[in-house]
Amino acid sequence: MNIFYAILLGIIQGVTEFLPISSTAHLTIAGKFMGLIDPTKPEDWTAFIAIMQLGTVAAVIIYFFKNLIIMTRSFLTDLVKPKSSEKWTYESKLAWKIILGTIPIVIIGLVFKDIIEGTFTKEISTIATSLIALALLLYWAEKVGKHTRSEEQTTWLDAVIVGFAQAVALIPGSSRSGTTITAGLFLGLTRETAARFSFLLSIPAVLASGFYEMYEARHHFADLGIMPLIVSTIVSGIVGYWAISFLLKFLQKHTTYVFIFYRIILGGVLWGLLLTKYF
Repeated sequence: MNIFYAILLGIIQGVTEFLPISSTAHLTIAGKFMGLIDPTKPEDWTAFIAIMQLGTVAAVIIYFFKNLIIMTRSFLTDLVKPKSSEKWTYESKLAWKIILGTIPIVIIGLVFKDIIEGTFTKEISTIATSLIALALLLYWAEKVGKHTRSEEQTTWLDAVIVGFAQAVALIPGSSRSGTTITAGLFLGLTRETAARFSFLLSIPAVLASGFYEMYEARHHFADLGIMPLIVSTIVSGIVGYWAISFLLKFLQKHTTYVFIFYRIILGGVLWGLLLTKYF
């Protein structure tokens, strides 16, 4: 992989990781067009994507840095409080909710690791179907969701449900931000709240996945390309920071319909290419 491809993949990752349009879908499509995916070693592509996601998780950490510091301090302070002390603060509860919401994807990811890293999840048919299916669910969520509940009103059950929705994103084309935002809208959260919770929930899962894949792929760095990995990861972080800011501001005044239509169109185009045996 040359540096130009690395920059292009970094841009794609940064833009699509946080918009509900699926980064894995776009990266896999780009990888197939560029001839970067080796069908005999699909795990290399999975590892490359997971490691590159460290750039976008860094963007989330930087963007929400002040919030994360306050959350961490409150969590640690409340953790050592005497039992007779006041109840947990809002920030501590939010930290617990993030931990609770991360458990489903950890368990499901480990159980279905071989399937996730295999050729099935790289199939364009899987991606195209997921793009359209999640678009329809997101449309339904937009229609039935009340869009009234704020972050302070989220519950433990909300965290579990959104956590399981995040696990669904292990299916390429579904989109981690897409599944979690959809779940949040079904639960009545405002669009901005659903997106914020989605971003915060991504930190432990994506961070763990990235470092795990980095360790697993340590003997294959020569095949993946160390410099392209570094370049694409840095670019994805820079672009990802912009994408977070854009989406949060966008959802304050707009619906997710533009992303719904885009997913359906892209999914339809991919199915058309499949039927004409382009892939």
